Amino acid sequence: MYIADKWTDYELLDTGDGDKLERWGHVILRRPDPQIIWPITKETGMWKQADAHYHRSSSGGGQWDFHKTLPEKWTLSYGDLRFQIRPTNFKHTGLFPEQAVNWSWMMDRIREANRPIRVLNLFAYTGGATVAAAAAGAEVCHVDAAKGMVQWAKENIQLSGLEQKPVRFITDDVFKFVQREQRRGRQYDAIIMDPPSYGRGPNGEMWKLEQNLYPFLEFCTSILSPNPLFVLVNSYTTGLSPSVLHNLLHMTIGRKFGGSIHCGEIGLPITQSGLNLPCGILGRWESKE
Repeated sequence: MYIADKWTDYELLDTGDGDKLERWGHVILRRPDPQIIWPITKETGMWKQADAHYHRSSSGGGQWDFHKTLPEKWTLSYGDLRFQIRPTNFKHTGLFPEQAVNWSWMMDRIREANRPIRVLNLFAYTGGATVAAAAAGAEVCHVDAAKGMVQWAKENIQLSGLEQKPVRFITDDVFKFVQREQRRGRQYDAIIMDPPSYGRGPNGEMWKLEQNLYPFLEFCTSILSPNPLFVLVNSYTTGLSPSVLHNLLHMTIGRKFGGSIHCGEIGLPITQSGLNLPCGILGRWESKE
């Protein structure tokens, strides 16, 4: 498992009874997680000190129960990277802290390349990977279908003092965008993607991971440069194993470019128990340079 254990501003304090207790800077949040099927060892004062608790509804969705007045938004730091945190109506905060293991990895790859690197970040959400790649010196194209998420990513770039870096923000269906880039002859040295299980583009385009991921990866080989650096795929889709993701990368990117592939679970350390919480999977293809 790849563990994001270098945080200071974030901490997974404890888990149990379907919930995780987290410290986001100075704010403590209690949020549901379907993988936490064990009981709370001891619901101490730490659990009772949560500033807000997201309750999932049996009919879908849910809502926050705020135990104190929180700021509308606040800033979290990971090294020199800065991110805006804000509790949303869908339990999320605008950041997936386990992704820090990928930020560090891609920043190292970009810096070690010793050449200009052009990165395409697809299904890019609020731009954690965009901020990391730009901070490492890459030219970045950030693509997401949700206008609000793209705006949030722009704010993260500004918070990190990277507004003068070559970052392009696109609100579009990612498959249509990649097709247009292929027709334009535009190429990238690295591709990052975090595809959802299901999704809709801005014009109602449907995405279903089981049906679309393989052909999408295969098509992405056409916009990789002749000497690509890496391809990173993240997934939170239940049932998609690291071995399946390895096979997909081998049959698409690996078949065309060779290189090496590493896949596995991604997770966060739990302070109270010393265990690790799995938080999805990753697949990394990288060249042998």
